[in-house]
Amino acid sequence: MILNIARRMSTVDIAALRIKYKEKKDIFHESSIQVKEPFSLFRKWFDEACNTSEIIEPNAMCLATATKDAIPSARFVLLKDITDQGFTFFTNYGSRKAAEIAENPNVALTFYWLPLRRSVRIEGSAEKISREESEAYFHQRPRASQIGALASPQSQAIPSREYLDQKEQAIKDELGPEGVVPLPNWGGYLVRPSTIEFWQGQTNRLHDRIRFRQKLKGGETVDGEVLHQGESGWFYDRLAP
Repeated sequence: MILNIARRMSTVDIAALRIKYKEKKDIFHESSIQVKEPFSLFRKWFDEACNTSEIIEPNAMCLATATKDAIPSARFVLLKDITDQGFTFFTNYGSRKAAEIAENPNVALTFYWLPLRRSVRIEGSAEKISREESEAYFHQRPRASQIGALASPQSQAIPSREYLDQKEQAIKDELGPEGVVPLPNWGGYLVRPSTIEFWQGQTNRLHDRIRFRQKLKGGETVDGEVLHQGESGWFYDRLAP
């Protein structure tokens, strides 16, 4: 009992942590979506995030993967391309995330832009992009980043920090200042979305959630009231918060 009291007195009151979100005048209405498909809306929101100085890394996103036995894991990665096909990120193909994608391609991405009180959730499947595309992007990266990718056996246990520093130095010594860094076991994944949800926070906690889907469940029909036909084969609806 004394220990529990001491813990409560020495930590932040987590239950009391809250911030203000949007006000009623800023409700996210379906009518504000000019093109009723998710990629156009994502680009609009993403551009706003990029132009918001308080958001230092607008392309940071949480990537959730799972094993074939549905054991999940999550980490942050960086969005590096967005097309009408999907969202691209890069990683080591020997990493834990890559191993999980190999046995279960179903993934989820989440962006959270706090200063805008907005979040975007994406569900879909991940697939490797071509080696040529990966190599082209790899050699656009700063040389130090290329060497770091070559030096790091991502997600593997290593004996010490010095082990990485020694590997990095050995690569620098071998390549010299001008040598081309070879592409390691590393490359991109394209996440093809099946569902994209746009969330905007409201101070009264009646948050706005608008979801786009490519497929409907059995028995669902477009009625124009709850479920709507969008553009480019997408459907959309509003979810309760």
